[in-house]
Amino acid sequence: MRWLPGGRSQDLEDRRSSGAGRGFGGGKLGLGVLLLLGILSLIFGRDLLTPFLSVGGGGTSPPVSTADPARDSAEEPMVQFVSFVLDDAQKTWEAILASQGKSYPRARLVLFRDGVDSACGFAEAAVGPFYCPGDQNVYIDLGFYEELKRRFGAPGDFAQAYVLAHEIGHHVQNVLGVDDQVRRAQQQDASARNPLSVKLELQADCFAGVWAHSTSERGLLESGDVEEAMGAASAVGDDNVQKMSRGRVVPESFTHGSSEQRMSWFNRGLRSGDPSNCNTFAN
Repeated sequence: MRWLPGGRSQDLEDRRSSGAGRGFGGGKLGLGVLLLLGILSLIFGRDLLTPFLSVGGGGTSPPVSTADPARDSAEEPMVQFVSFVLDDAQKTWEAILASQGKSYPRARLVLFRDGVDSACGFAEAAVGPFYCPGDQNVYIDLGFYEELKRRFGAPGDFAQAYVLAHEIGHHVQNVLGVDDQVRRAQQQDASARNPLSVKLELQADCFAGVWAHSTSERGLLESGDVEEAMGAASAVGDDNVQKMSRGRVVPESFTHGSSEQRMSWFNRGLRSGDPSNCNTFAN
């Protein structure tokens, strides 16, 4: 991807050396909290429960990161890259929503290491990148990008850009009220929780494709970039992740969509550049 290094976004908050905090205080979690985390996991399509089990069940504290100047320095090019993608994606959505007579309040990107407190609770890095509607922040441990390359076999800067653009897609859903609509529907019909979560995630993939379309129009894409993004979308498909972690695929437990679905919806946004073509809920 063609981009100019050298700056940090004003919407970036760096917590990598601030310590992970202690979440809910390191004490045992009550049943109500555990149930809430289970519901949030279904709503947001991410495992928000497991990171808390070691905190509540065993009485241990979540990891607390310490200052690591050498690692911070090594990660600086990546910080500047995600800053560029963050600003570019948000400018794109500002323009798109403005053309529809809507405003776009910017999300913030929080960089953390090991674990982080958010309005959605405490999360360890193992949860992966996530968006929290409660504070309108995207959270990323930059170590995930190394995992994306080594564990999932999805290298490249545009693979990394796709991940962040997907999370910004969740922010767009929050701004448009889609997130609230899905949450209400999930509460009304427990059997629809996973299918609705999949539709929400696939729409965020399509929104990531809409941004990628804009980068293509502006000549920012290089040879191989689209393939990198498609590779990342395929790598994080539920079927691929389940094969890697369980050795088998359980479609009824999908929360994000299959590799084929994720690639297809990203490609739909990429080809059209039109958010109206991203209505996963109509299919």
